[in-house]
Amino acid sequence: MRTTMHIRTAITAAATAAVLGGTAAAPAAAGGAAAGRTVQAAYDTTTAVGVHNAYDRAKYPYFADALDSGAGLLELDVWSNGFGGRAFRVSHANPVANDNNCENAHSPAELRTKSRNQPLAGCLADIRAWHDAHPGHRPVLLKVEMKDGFNANSGRGPAALDALLTSALGDALYRPADLAGGHADLDAAVRAGGWPSRAALQGRFVVELIPGTVEEKNPADRLWTDREYATHLRDLAAAGRLGQAAAFPAVHGAAAGDPRTRYADASLRPWFVLFDGDAGAYTGGGIDTAWYDRNHYLLVMTDAHKVAPAIDGTRPTETQARERVALLARAHASFATADWYPLPQVLASVTPRG
Repeated sequence: MRTTMHIRTAITAAATAAVLGGTAAAPAAAGGAAAGRTVQAAYDTTTAVGVHNAYDRAKYPYFADALDSGAGLLELDVWSNGFGGRAFRVSHANPVANDNNCENAHSPAELRTKSRNQPLAGCLADIRAWHDAHPGHRPVLLKVEMKDGFNANSGRGPAALDALLTSALGDALYRPADLAGGHADLDAAVRAGGWPSRAALQGRFVVELIPGTVEEKNPADRLWTDREYATHLRDLAAAGRLGQAAAFPAVHGAAAGDPRTRYADASLRPWFVLFDGDAGAYTGGGIDTAWYDRNHYLLVMTDAHKVAPAIDGTRPTETQARERVALLARAHASFATADWYPLPQVLASVTPRG
């Protein structure tokens, strides 16, 4: 365990500089080469790059291609309403059908061979098949936007999602219980330096949950994903069953101070250690982003390209993209996300945070 911030920062800076060849902008190797790297920096002390809506066939023909990109974060949009059947579905704008690059591969040999447009279970099967073909791969944050929230009354609530993630990914998941260790909650764990090193997280997936755009605009929805899953975590922990949980809820939307104060039930606040919002809002002034870094919270900054001066959201130059990642790393982002899928050398980069 790291005992002081000064010791922790010095060790992290030295280790990160060593593994990145002494330069913050040096990219990690993609694909199988990345799996062989030993990155000693703690997971919360680095800045990685993510792809928005990585399930989009216009970006990657197959989800395995997104996994091969080297990106540290890949996003999935999930629907749970009952109009499209009983499965969790993956689509950007179609609430009743699947529209994606997932194929439900049951082995590495099946990757890129089957019909696409599969439900979430099919995307997770692809992830597992890819994982089996790349043991020791880089840690990947799977960001799941619950477009219309959970639907627990119809069997698509937090427990059902846990069961699906566990069945598909099993020991490849890094779970809330892994982070909590012997601590009372996730906040206590991270403040004690609980995030493992990137090396220790090789071969693992961290699942982040955020409320969806449809859910947040629905005046009839009074229980959004963040609060529903945090309640689920708190109650599992109280029952001694935190090990069943498979995901981490995120506080969605940039805000000054401690954004967890928005939750009237203070018992939910210690179960949030991930925060997710617009990069421009975080860097525009008025928000102390160093607060997230000091407390070892993960901070996802979206729409990295829109931060002034804006750059192309899909095909900036490599130099522009690297400079933008470096800017957000200095602003204490854990992940900078955009649609830079044509730049795998940038997606695979890992930069010291702060």
